[in-house]
Amino acid sequence: MARKRRTYSASTKARVALEAIRERKTVAQIASQYKTGATNVTKWKQVAVSRLPELFQSPGAADQDKLIDALYEQIGRLQVEVAWLKKNERLFVD
Repeated sequence: MARKRRTYSASTKARVALEAIRERKTVAQIASQYKTGATNVTKWKQVAVSRLPELFQSPGAADQDKLIDALYEQIGRLQVEVAWLKKNERLFVD
């Protein structure tokens, strides 16, 4: 009979990642303590470390970055349209 996969709550993952970041114990010791694999501990630590900068951003910064990206995209489209209209202006002038 196949074993069921264990699922871990977000709080458990956060606790494990925090212990791994502190580096007071080895990855193997942490994995043994929480009854998970060393690979999981390493993955959760990497995720926590990569997402830390997001915690310190102001709430509007992410929205502002999205807005800036959307505006640059629109500028690019408009530049293409203007270039096309300049190239084909004789079609519109009688």
